[in-house]
Amino acid sequence: MSMSPKTGLDALLTPEESALVLIDHQPFQFANLHSHDPAQIVNNVVGLAKTAKGYGVPTILTTVLEERGGHLIQPLQDVFPDQKPINRTFINTWQDQRVVDAVKATGRKKLIIAGLWTEICVAMPALQAAGEGFDVFVVTDASGGVSAEAHDMAVRRMVQAGIVPITWIAVSGELQRDWARTGAITPEDQLALMAHTGGTGVAFAWEMQLLNTPAPAPGA
Repeated sequence: MSMSPKTGLDALLTPEESALVLIDHQPFQFANLHSHDPAQIVNNVVGLAKTAKGYGVPTILTTVLEERGGHLIQPLQDVFPDQKPINRTFINTWQDQRVVDAVKATGRKKLIIAGLWTEICVAMPALQAAGEGFDVFVVTDASGGVSAEAHDMAVRRMVQAGIVPITWIAVSGELQRDWARTGAITPEDQLALMAHTGGTGVAFAWEMQLLNTPAPAPGA
């Protein structure tokens, strides 16, 4: 089993090495989400999805029993309007061969996962994929559990297995890496992404306003 180091430059994410799997951001799962404010999770997972799209990171969407649990939340589906989520019966996403095949088809070994709930639908595939040689990163603030304890215990369990906890803005920073690298993401994608970054996004929009406001002519 060959895995990347947990320290050093190679421990960081790159767009070329990464794939993203988003699991079960559906109404039924949100109905018993108590580790986070549901609105925060919606904001963060949509921001994460836009990050992946902007940097060209392959993204797999999956749902569980969507005919009962509801379709993927619309703001997330809207990021990938033409992509139909893989609808599973397996609780553990990694036991659905279609999902595994979709990830393996990307050729990427750094697997970023976010989902509902952390203690079940995130932990199960994260642990299995890590055991099969993937470097697994779990986006903790785009995931959530039925209680703060459930989420926390799941993260602790995954960390013990060598899985890396990370937040969605940290993912974005590692994919960008250098502010001088202007070709990584389009200005339109950058603006869409910044809409989800709270005060940073507000300040960025203000900066764009100032940069695009002509200086008054002398004596005007």
